[in-house]
Amino acid sequence: HTQAAAGVAGVIKMVEALRHGTLPRSLHIDAPSSKVEWGEGAVELLTEARPWPQQADRPRRAGISSFGISGTNVHVIVEEPPEPTAPESLWPDAAADGDVWSEEWWREVTVPLMMSVHNEAALCDQARRLRADLLAHPELHPADVGYSLITTRTRFEHRAAVVGENFTELIAALDDLIEGRPHPLVMRGTAGTADQVVFVFPGQGSQWAEMGDGLFERSSVFRETAHACDAALRPYLDWSVLDVLRREPDAPSLDRVDVVQPVLFTMMVSLAATWRSLGVEPAAVVG
Repeated sequence: HTQAAAGVAGVIKMVEALRHGTLPRSLHIDAPSSKVEWGEGAVELLTEARPWPQQADRPRRAGISSFGISGTNVHVIVEEPPEPTAPESLWPDAAADGDVWSEEWWREVTVPLMMSVHNEAALCDQARRLRADLLAHPELHPADVGYSLITTRTRFEHRAAVVGENFTELIAALDDLIEGRPHPLVMRGTAGTADQVVFVFPGQGSQWAEMGDGLFERSSVFRETAHACDAALRPYLDWSVLDVLRREPDAPSLDRVDVVQPVLFTMMVSLAATWRSLGVEPAAVVG
């Protein structure tokens, strides 16, 4: 089962159909239902892919329905985007591809691979599967694997994490986890329901020049949230939060109280959005 990705396959299919301008054929319709009058109305089953005509007065649109076994029903309407334009970048060397991590940055960090299961015995089984997947796909980035394990899988009581800067270290740590040997880069334990995350936002005095530069370059979530905060604050300010962060020549000083408060607010909201995009959800916020 695809867990958190359940239902998204149809969305991906239609997004790709919009991108390529092609209506894909319907699968597994060797014997269409006899309870439907297929010759009447405008609904038909596609036995072969066909071009998706472009209308001059409206964009292409598609509807996708997903029906969960628990009774949750979802319908999504997707529409083709306007013709792409060159992305605006806050910084000259900011990542333009929208990835949370830049190619260069993930190579410099230590990556945790998280695992969680219902019981202790299943932990080794999951570690074996993860090890096999890593060996079968050496082209994967460690940060991408770690990100997916954190954000797309259900979290259970029994947990373990292996830490490493590359696949060699991660495989070695997984081997020791599977064999039950101690390893400095392996952590395991049981998650308690009382342990929750709280975001603490600092007040005035925590600012410094060039704060947020790295995240502006590497995190599209941080960058987009900062832009949204700037747009929301513009009606109440005669200056731009982004100009202060970019240290534009005509931007006001960060030492001013009336400047530092909106700038810190923007930083904290953008940081929170970045953590949440990585699967860290706060139970409360203070500050």
